[in-house]
Amino acid sequence: MKIKATTICLLALLAQQSHAGVEPAPQAPEPQVTVDSEASLLDRIWSVADLYKDDSNPFIQELSLSGRQQNEYYYFDASQGSADGWVNRRTRIGLKGRFFQEFILHGEVDLDLQNRNPVYNKLTDAYLQWAPSKAFAITAGKHGAKFTLDGHTSSTRLFTMDRSNIANNFWFPEEYVPGVSVGGSSGNWLYNAGYFSSGEATPEFGRFNGGSFFLVNLGYNLSEALGLDRALLRTDFVYQDPNPGNTFTRQNEMVGSINMVIEQGPFGLGTDLVGAKGYLGQPDLFGLQFMPSVYLNESKTLQAVFRYLYINSRGDRGIRFARYENQIAPGRGDEYNEFYLGLNYYIYGHKLKLQTGVQYTDMNDRTNTGGNYDGWGVTTGVRVSW
Repeated sequence: MKIKATTICLLALLAQQSHAGVEPAPQAPEPQVTVDSEASLLDRIWSVADLYKDDSNPFIQELSLSGRQQNEYYYFDASQGSADGWVNRRTRIGLKGRFFQEFILHGEVDLDLQNRNPVYNKLTDAYLQWAPSKAFAITAGKHGAKFTLDGHTSSTRLFTMDRSNIANNFWFPEEYVPGVSVGGSSGNWLYNAGYFSSGEATPEFGRFNGGSFFLVNLGYNLSEALGLDRALLRTDFVYQDPNPGNTFTRQNEMVGSINMVIEQGPFGLGTDLVGAKGYLGQPDLFGLQFMPSVYLNESKTLQAVFRYLYINSRGDRGIRFARYENQIAPGRGDEYNEFYLGLNYYIYGHKLKLQTGVQYTDMNDRTNTGGNYDGWGVTTGVRVSW
């Protein structure tokens, strides 16, 4: 297993130097590096993850390493206090294989290299997929429950440093959930439907003791009709049992989202209109996300992105803070506004990129019990995936 050992060592070295599925999500095309020698070197480095490939083999066609390494520094300052630090945001490593032409087996683990006691954190992907055609694929095991604009998008392909606070409040804190889903595309139509456990979370598959949820996604490709490079309109709906034992998900009985991704030349736009009906004391929520972007050079290696985010709660203390604001003000509020301005530099597309974002956040809390917030923050980091 000399090839595998060499592969793992090279990927670990790459993660140190940067400081350390089938994705049905709307995704941007990979920006291309224009310097041939640089592209060739990076191509060779990333090809190390391809352990085996032979389409003529009737049993196993592909076997490759999968994973990501994401590190960042943050500084947030508000009227309520400040917080800063270096974070090993994500470290994941796994194997993905294609067998008998139609089957995909994918397993991946999340590691905690910052605390390292223990290093193993949890399973992320752990599924088997059968995809006999483009129109139909069935996936069983622990895999992504995709809905909302950012929920459809892998963390390796985000234009911003992290998913928005809509994902934090409407989507689920655990992206990978045990369940069964079917999906595919036919013509301009895309669909996905899944049934998942929402029971008590564990590092592996959970305890299946806290109810379940199902989701339905229906999308339509409008690019030809609108004369655009890309235009994908998608509607999502989620219903889950109002069970107090549920820890995989948020306490939202129903979530609906209408989201769209548009691209034309160097310009892009992502939008999301989302609502949720809460249970067990969680108020109903309404959210809006508007995210334009533009590449600043012809090679599409430098990109600017802006995001405006609004969330409103029908009841008191219904909105959670995002990751770093939560370190300063751990309460909840009833109206949330965020303005984000970011700059991305793509060294090897989304597989190796540097990202920086500056944001201003305001949260109101009618009860004045720790949810008021008024401040700004900056986050910068490196994103590596293979």
